[in-house]
Amino acid sequence: MENKINIIGAGLAGCECAYILASRGVKVRLYEMKPTYKSEAHKSNDFAELVCSNSLKSELLTNACGLLKKEMEILGSLFIEAAYKAKVPAGQALAVNREIFSKYITDKIKENKNIEIVYEKVENIDELEGIKVVATGPLTDNILMNNLKNKIGQQDLYFYDAAAPIVARDSINLNIAYWGDRYEQERKKEESIEEWKQRLLTMPEADYLNLPMNKEEYETFCKELVNAEVVTLHDFEKREIFEGCMPIEVMAKRGIDTLRFGPLKPVGFTDPRTGSRPYANVQLRMENKEGESFNLVGFQTNLKFGEQKRVFSMIPGLENAVFERYGVMHKNTYINGGKLLDNNFCLKQDNSVYFAGQISGVEGYVESAASGMMVAYSILSRLKGKKILFPEDTMLGSLAKYVSTENKNYQPMNANFGILKPLDKKIRDKKQKYTILANISIESIKRFKEEYLN
Repeated sequence: MENKINIIGAGLAGCECAYILASRGVKVRLYEMKPTYKSEAHKSNDFAELVCSNSLKSELLTNACGLLKKEMEILGSLFIEAAYKAKVPAGQALAVNREIFSKYITDKIKENKNIEIVYEKVENIDELEGIKVVATGPLTDNILMNNLKNKIGQQDLYFYDAAAPIVARDSINLNIAYWGDRYEQERKKEESIEEWKQRLLTMPEADYLNLPMNKEEYETFCKELVNAEVVTLHDFEKREIFEGCMPIEVMAKRGIDTLRFGPLKPVGFTDPRTGSRPYANVQLRMENKEGESFNLVGFQTNLKFGEQKRVFSMIPGLENAVFERYGVMHKNTYINGGKLLDNNFCLKQDNSVYFAGQISGVEGYVESAASGMMVAYSILSRLKGKKILFPEDTMLGSLAKYVSTENKNYQPMNANFGILKPLDKKIRDKKQKYTILANISIESIKRFKEEYLN
């Protein structure tokens, strides 16, 4: 390559992408605005800074993020290598000493002779020649952000992440849940009462699955919700996020009936088991067309993950819920990847531009690095005149598919078994199911490596 690959941002995704390319002989120009410029959240001058937590989630293969890390390890990830060099005791989780972790990656990047580091802000990607990888993270510089708006359209660039939790369908108690859209549950003239009940209980003819609550259940839930422990936000996040989207726990603090007149409004619903309107009603919306996962409508939240599991499991029907994604609220710049990107994270309207990291529509440390890895291998394949497709039965491939699939409710996604290609048969035992999926995924990624990456 006469022209170097330009990577904007030396965060997790940018460093992973740069290192994989450079390690395979490709010249890279890595742009980083630190230390001259820093966002309000950044403290360190090193690359790949872990801004919030030092946890990289579970190491278990029966955990989606654990499986993703294993796939990345198989494909030669610098991120995973650094994590084990900086590992600290954390039970079944992979946690790291943040300073050691970032310094290890920084040193690896700086010592690679195929990587030229440019310490400056990139304000307009169109001024760079050749292939560009935008890996500027969730706190993208305002000038660059405005230029991205002009390139892809204001309506396809978002500025904060307020995502509700997602639960697995097979963990929802269907003895409590019923199907129905608001005001569209009336019994058809030709239906008997029993036929009507059966339709609402068993047939997904509506967009929503509903969970009714009586007064006691609702009030107990609200009490626990308002007293639950929340994540501490940066001051600048509080200003920007809370003006645009109210967390459900903040809404609940405004009065005991606030949620009943908001996201848990029961008007227009009839519980087929009682024949009457529930006291409150939680709606679940299908997250994918297969109906394997459901989003808790209106449950944007800043509760800690453990508190989400505890409090939201109090909702009748979710007592054994498996949370495939927890709700998050923080400042985040991300594009509408499902509309704009192909499954190689390449911009459809300009194939000289790739997006990697949280700006592409993935959520989390590991997922960000994983997307940088996928972009690197996609570019390597492209330089050989080919196009690769990460297999859908792997966590990497499932993330690539999610990011590039149109969704009117597009939000950043982390690794979870709900986006993985489902098994041909139903398996009720969760651990057994996830073990089978993990084994399939690992064998698939090994075959993929052997066939396309060696």
